Amino acid sequence: MATVEIDAGVCGHKTIVTAARGEGYSVRLDIKSDCPQVQALDAQVNEVDALRQISSRGGLPSVLETAYAGCAHAACPVPSGLVKAIEVAAGLALPQDVTMRVSRD
Repeated sequence: MATVEIDAGVCGHKTIVTAARGEGYSVRLDIKSDCPQVQALDAQVNEVDALRQISSRGGLPSVLETAYAGCAHAACPVPSGLVKAIEVAAGLALPQDVTMRVSRD
């Protein structure tokens, strides 16, 4: 199982994504958020095939398409966090924090 905690930044919304591996590379997602747009994703993105979600070479993976369709802000880090949770839960990536530092020069 993998858990990704996402602090979206200036909007102040927090999201926790829990991903659990089933048979093969099937991964079940549970998304908890105080953002109404992200809350709607929980019903839309339930179980995915991890191998189909980790590459964008054949087009945008379905979990990202769904997340970006429901998310009003293009820079929202939640879609990326979903993919990271899927990768780790499926054993396709090691758990490692990802950081963005944003400043104005």
